[in-house]
Amino acid sequence: MITLNVNGKDVQVDADPSTPVLWALRDNLNMTGTKFGCGMALCGACTIHIDGNPTRACITPISAVAGQKITTIEAMAGDAVGKAVQDAWVKHDVPQCGYCQSGQVMSATALLRTNKAPSDADIDSAMAGNICRCGTYQRIRAAIKDAAKTIA
Repeated sequence: MITLNVNGKDVQVDADPSTPVLWALRDNLNMTGTKFGCGMALCGACTIHIDGNPTRACITPISAVAGQKITTIEAMAGDAVGKAVQDAWVKHDVPQCGYCQSGQVMSATALLRTNKAPSDADIDSAMAGNICRCGTYQRIRAAIKDAAKTIA
């Protein structure tokens, strides 16, 4: 058993220590908001926060995050910055298929926690590696800027 702190609660996970956080969340804890995309940390669909830093859950073993704070998309509505990002996503009609959106929201939230007024270059840098097959990048940028105004 490994104890993980997920969204502010300590939970026990009965899994091999090398199990990726993604699968512990989805299979052991029934938290399906974090998505599997590529399994190689290239697409960003599995992005979560580890101690506030955006991290790819598909390649991060649970043994590496024991004792750290894991935050998932399920906790974003209860967080002021995460809520502002989610509201802006809806306002700007960002999702099309929606598959990548939890990872996009997690990366955008991490950006806005450290940079309250990001430039286009800041947004591009923070969101690099978050792939949207539907190509909603302009709406993503607009939503991030709108969320930044909300939290300013």
